[in-house]
Amino acid sequence: MMQPTAGQSAQDFWDELYCRGSRQTRGLPSAVLKRFAMDRTPGRALDLGCAKGDDAIWLVQQGWEVVAVDIAQAALDIAEVNAVERGVADRISFQRHDLAVSFPEGRYDLISAMFLQTPFDFPKPEVFAQAYDKLASGGMLLIVTHGSATPWSWNKADHHYPTPEEDLAALGYAESDNEVFFVDAVRRTAHGPGGETAQVLDNVIALVKK
Repeated sequence: MMQPTAGQSAQDFWDELYCRGSRQTRGLPSAVLKRFAMDRTPGRALDLGCAKGDDAIWLVQQGWEVVAVDIAQAALDIAEVNAVERGVADRISFQRHDLAVSFPEGRYDLISAMFLQTPFDFPKPEVFAQAYDKLASGGMLLIVTHGSATPWSWNKADHHYPTPEEDLAALGYAESDNEVFFVDAVRRTAHGPGGETAQVLDNVIALVKK
């Protein structure tokens, strides 16, 4: 996995990563997103860290109106091309945001945050608090974080991966809160940048706003 260079900004790092990588995608949504969004009534969705756009495209195909956000303009450009090729670009608003600095406007029925993890300092609890505040009544905040390492991870071998319960506590929610819909670790086959595969754990938190 590429490492940031001295003095490199987060935006430049992610732009370079997407410019170096393939523009191709697997064309499939995240399994966790599909699991939790499939049976929800479509409305307005926000995809935080949209990458190449597979999740945003899938949501539109299920009837959602989507705002897709990433820090990297290169990622947004790829995602928009992919959306055009699938005929859904008119229902996705692509926006560049460094979520540590700015956040999309509006209210949302679903906010998805898949692996908002970075080698840079990032105020994750504050960002997720903003996301929760942007939910409409009955809306879901779906957060997925890494629960274990892949062989190609930039984290060190002794890096501590929190449990789902620790992730939830860091957000300021107790598991007894009735807004908590689901908290657990799920197993997934991860695909690496060179075509590698590995079994990993993902921490999944789903919060539903009253």
